[in-house]
Amino acid sequence: MSENYTDPSGNTEAFRAFNHAPEAAPTEAPSRTPLIIGAAVVVVLLVAIVAWLAS
Repeated sequence: MSENYTDPSGNTEAFRAFNHAPEAAPTEAPSRTPLIIGAAVVVVLLVAIVAWLAS
């Protein structure tokens, strides 16, 4: 029974191609600005509701 898997380290050309394969580009972290704005809106609404209920 023959093996179809070729180990890249067994063949210099295959190893170099494997070793020099381009790495995945690093992705930027998503912006947190919408989260901060949303949290600020919720806090302002809660303060307004508490102030309205307290009056």
